[in-house]
Amino acid sequence: MKATLKSVARSIAILVVLPVLVSHRITAIFVGADTSLESHSQLLSLIPGISGSYLRVAFYRFALQHCDPSATISFGTLFSKTTAVIERNVYIGPRCMLGDVTLEEDVLLGPAVQIPSGPSTHGFQSLETPIRLQPGQKRHVTVGRDSWIGASAIILADIASQCVVGAASVVTKATEPCSIVVGNSAKRVAWRGAPSKDQ
Repeated sequence: MKATLKSVARSIAILVVLPVLVSHRITAIFVGADTSLESHSQLLSLIPGISGSYLRVAFYRFALQHCDPSATISFGTLFSKTTAVIERNVYIGPRCMLGDVTLEEDVLLGPAVQIPSGPSTHGFQSLETPIRLQPGQKRHVTVGRDSWIGASAIILADIASQCVVGAASVVTKATEPCSIVVGNSAKRVAWRGAPSKDQ
């Protein structure tokens, strides 16, 4: 019964966001898909509660490269790249900012997590050209399955499967599977599944 109700709610959500999807497709013709996505993402981010999550997921199912219907996308979350991928049972907390990213199945993002498109989205070497005009090097970032990213963490490199990233950490180098990393820049402090010192 619960699965049926969810399926009905998802279908209704698609119908409700259909005008937004049409607007996105038309706008993308003139300003590009990513710019259009940012605008419509900001609009949809303002809808609170579970209904807001259903509407956002309904939109992103058609606006992103892939968004599984089982995902939860909380209030205030913004996407900037249509190449983003959200797999099964992903939870995205409030006020996250996401670029060119893959969130594999069962990933949890705490509130205010930032995952831009790699560490070099802006160039800054030339002193003759404003930074805003210097091309960067965008990179796809993957967060591996069953990983938990703590509140306000900034992820600039790939996270392997089954990792934990401490709140407010800044990840600048790829992690190993099952590692627990904290700090700025983040360092491994333990392994998931390993006995703690208190045991």
